Amino acid sequence: MTFDDLLYKIGDFGKYQKRIYFFLCLPAISCALHKLSGVFILAKTDYRCQLPGEPDNASYDLPPNIMNMSYPFDYKLDHFSSCKMYDTNFTDAYYSSNITANKSIDCHRWIYDRHDFQNTAVMEFNLVCDRAWYKGTADSMLMVGVMLGSIIFGYLSDRIGRKNIFVISVLLQGISGCGMAFTQEYWSFTFLRVLVGASTSGLYLAAYVIGLEFVSSKYRMVVGVVIQMFFSVGFLLTSGFAYAFHENWRYFQLAITIPTLFYTTYYWFIPESVRWLLANGKQEKAVKILQKVCRVNGVDISGKDIIEILECDIEKKPTVQTDALPRASFFDLFKHPVILKRSIIIMLLWFVNSTAYYGLSWSTSDLGGNQYFVFNLFGIVEFPAYIFLLTTLNKWGRKINISGFLILAGLALLTTLAVPKTNTWMVIFFAMMAKMSITASYGAVYVYTAEQFPTVVRNMGLGLGSFFARIGGIVAPYINNTSEIWVNMPLVVYGGLALLVGVWSLVLPETLNRKLPDTIEDLIAMSEKKYKLVLKNDPATNGDAKKDKDKY
Repeated sequence: MTFDDLLYKIGDFGKYQKRIYFFLCLPAISCALHKLSGVFILAKTDYRCQLPGEPDNASYDLPPNIMNMSYPFDYKLDHFSSCKMYDTNFTDAYYSSNITANKSIDCHRWIYDRHDFQNTAVMEFNLVCDRAWYKGTADSMLMVGVMLGSIIFGYLSDRIGRKNIFVISVLLQGISGCGMAFTQEYWSFTFLRVLVGASTSGLYLAAYVIGLEFVSSKYRMVVGVVIQMFFSVGFLLTSGFAYAFHENWRYFQLAITIPTLFYTTYYWFIPESVRWLLANGKQEKAVKILQKVCRVNGVDISGKDIIEILECDIEKKPTVQTDALPRASFFDLFKHPVILKRSIIIMLLWFVNSTAYYGLSWSTSDLGGNQYFVFNLFGIVEFPAYIFLLTTLNKWGRKINISGFLILAGLALLTTLAVPKTNTWMVIFFAMMAKMSITASYGAVYVYTAEQFPTVVRNMGLGLGSFFARIGGIVAPYINNTSEIWVNMPLVVYGGLALLVGVWSLVLPETLNRKLPDTIEDLIAMSEKKYKLVLKNDPATNGDAKKDKDKY
C-alpha cells in the first residue's frame, strides 16, 4: 500500500480537503487584485497640454474654437494633439479668438479628464506623451516580479516548505502593497510593484501546491481549474474596489492590500503538505495531519496503521527511483528533433496565451465604453470558459481545446479590422470573445504541457513553458502601448500570434488517455511507431519507411 492508496482510504477529496481547499483558493482573489490593479491605478484618461496661465485644477473641456487655435490636429489619431500645443503668444486676452498660432511645441504640463478617475498614478507621475512607455514599464516590472517570484519561491518551497513560503509571501505582499500607497515618485512605485508581483507568485504557488498535494490524481484537474475560477472572482472584484475608491489610487491600493493580512491567520490552521513532510523526513508531523484528516472525514484508522503504510511506501520508493529513469538535463529538451519540436511549440503556446490574456485584460481602457463595465465583461467571460473546459477537457481532448480556442481567439481579434471605428461595442464584443477563448486555452495548457514531455524532463518542460509565459506578460504592456500609434495595433498583434500558434500547435499529438513516456527514448520510440503506422496505412507511400521520421 502506498501513500496514494492511503489517500483513497482516508478520503481523496473528503470534508477535510474541501474545507482546506476553499481557504486555499481565497488567496487567488488577492493575486488577481494585485495583478490587474494596474488597469485602474495606471488608468489612461484623456489629457491635453496645460496652456499658459491655466491653473492646475483647470477643466479638461475647452470650447472648440479654443481647442482649434491652441492645439494642432493629429490626423493619424483623429483628434487634437495631446502632446503638442501651438507656440502662441498668450496674454490676458487669451480667450480672444484673434490670437494667431505660430509653430507647435512639446508641452511638459497637462490637464487631465477627471470624469472617471479623480487621481491615478499616470496623472500623478505624468506618464504620458514621451513618458507613456513608463506606464508599460510599471506593468512589465510587475510581471518581472512574478517571474522572479516563481523561480525563487518555487525553489524555496521545496527547501523550507510550502506553508512557510505562503506566510512569507503574505507578509511581503502586505508590506510592499501598503508601501506602494505611500510612495512619492515613479521609480520607488515601480520597484515596489516588482515585490508585489513576486509575492503573488509565492502566494498562489504555495496555495496551489498544498491544495494539489492533498488530493488524489482523480481530482487534480478539477482542483487546478477551480482555483483559477477564484482568480476570476478577483478579476471582478478589482473593478468594484476601483469604483469605490476612484477618488485616489492610493486608497484603492490600500483597500486591496489590507485584506491580504487576513491570510497570516492561516499559519495556525492550514497544514503543511503531507507529501513535502514525508519527502523531507518529517514523518511524525505528517502522521498527526493524516490523523486529523481521518477524524474530520469520519474514517477509522489508527496512527500505527498510518505509520506502517508510510514506512512501506518509503521502502518502495528507492527501488522505483533507481530502477531506472536516467538522469536528464535541461538541454535534453532540445537535443532530438522529436522533443525539440514539442519544446518550441510549448514555449510559444505559453508565451502567446500569457501575452494575449494579460494584454487583453490590461487594455480595456483602450477599447472605449465604460471602463468598469467593459472590465467586468472581460472577467465574467472567464467563468463559462472554465466551465466549458471542465466538461470537455476529458471528453474532447486537450489538443482540440487548446488549438481550437487559440484559432478562435485569433479570428475574433483580426475581425475587429473589419469593424467601423464608430462601432465601439462591436469591437468590444469580438475582443470579449477572444478573451473567453484565450482563458480556456490558457487553462488547459498546463495539463497539456505536462503530458507532452517524458517523466525525466516533465518538470523542466513545465518550467520552460512557465518562463515563457512570464516573458509574455512582460512584453504585453509594450504591445498595448502601440495603440498610441494605431488604436487597433494591439488586437492585430494578439490575433496574429494566436492564429499562427494555434494552427502550428495542431502538429502536436493528442494526449488524452494516452500512455505517457518515461524517458526521451520512449518518446522517440512512440513517435517512430506512429510514423510507421501512418506509412503502412497510406497507399501513396507504398509502405516506404525511409522518409524523414522526425516530422512525426
